[in-house]
Amino acid sequence: MSNSRRVDKHPKPKRTWLKVSLVVVLVLLVGVGTYFFSIYNHVNKTVNQQMHKPLPSIDHHISKEKMEEKEPLNILLLGVDKRPGDKGRSDSIIVMNLDPANNKMQLISIPRDTRTEIVGKGFTDKINHAYAYGGPDMSIETVENLLDIELDYYVQMNMEGLIDLVDAVGGITVNNELDWYDSSRNFHYAKGELNLDGRLTMGFVRMRYQDSRGDFGRTERQRKVIKGLIKKGASIGTVHKIDDIMDVLGKNMTTNMDFAIMRDLLLHYKDVRKNVVSYMLKGSGTRIDGTYYLIVPDEEIQKVNGMIE
Repeated sequence: MSNSRRVDKHPKPKRTWLKVSLVVVLVLLVGVGTYFFSIYNHVNKTVNQQMHKPLPSIDHHISKEKMEEKEPLNILLLGVDKRPGDKGRSDSIIVMNLDPANNKMQLISIPRDTRTEIVGKGFTDKINHAYAYGGPDMSIETVENLLDIELDYYVQMNMEGLIDLVDAVGGITVNNELDWYDSSRNFHYAKGELNLDGRLTMGFVRMRYQDSRGDFGRTERQRKVIKGLIKKGASIGTVHKIDDIMDVLGKNMTTNMDFAIMRDLLLHYKDVRKNVVSYMLKGSGTRIDGTYYLIVPDEEIQKVNGMIE
């Protein structure tokens, strides 16, 4: 009997600890599952109800087929500067080309002073005026006509929302190539790596007059900020900030991508961020009737078209 009692006594604590361990693991799994489910629902709702705005200028069926076949995609990024009583102008115009076959992303900036035909108006003007005349639809058609490409998606961001977005991801890191001091922000933008919050990021992208390259330097810094956001957004540490990020995007971003498209994009095109190439449309500045324009030659258009195609 004594032997049988010893056999009965000793396993009990082991079974108890096993049960406790299983309960803890189960609670953790359920807790994590609930957390990610709530994130999933929040993101889904924010994208589909607040951000998603299809446009007639883009054939969404063709774009979806291209994504299913994992073909290269072109996404137009519009940074819009809106003022009270004004429709706003596209302060930043960038074509993001995603090439999954070569795991490459190209960020091609179009200077806002580029002189081109404004599709739907029948006259030439600065390309950033297309947004003021006809919103994202006219911007899309004008960029497509200029570069002779097909755009699949667009993302429009209110530039003022950039401050909140950078703060929501916990700041970004950029490589600064120009030394200058911003008295309004009381900050020295020294050469080298800079850790920027939202307020300092806005100063970084908007500075023009202390850069001899003017708008060319400005668009380069805009691309650096996009790279910084992509890198920070891909960090696992950002997962816990997703609620704050989505709140900011819901208030400041519109796109023709719904949640399902964004999910597929993240799944099938995620490796393109490993190789990011930046380029800016080149041309010569001139004044016509007292207004400054950038004239882009046909050879440059063909070069950029070849890069994207």
